[in-house]
Amino acid sequence: MIGKKLFEEVSAKLSETIANSPAKDVEKNVKAMLGSAFNRMDLVTREEFDIQQQVLIKTRTKLAELEARLAKLEGEQPLQQVETVAEVPEQVE
Repeated sequence: MIGKKLFEEVSAKLSETIANSPAKDVEKNVKAMLGSAFNRMDLVTREEFDIQQQVLIKTRTKLAELEARLAKLEGEQPLQQVETVAEVPEQVE
């Protein structure tokens, strides 16, 4: 029983020491510096990337639906071609 109690005390002291050590501050500072560097490089988070990927998938699906609908409508009605004649300015010699 003494060994278990001693182990728990040492473990608690070690955890407390690590929590209060400069290593925790260094880790926090490194994370802050990396976060700042990533922001300057215009990187996005995984969450932002996944959201944009879903938006792109929906947009592509909608585009395919609209293209199919347009093709169907074009097939139902004959195309009316409007001819336009561009005016060509006379050349001055």
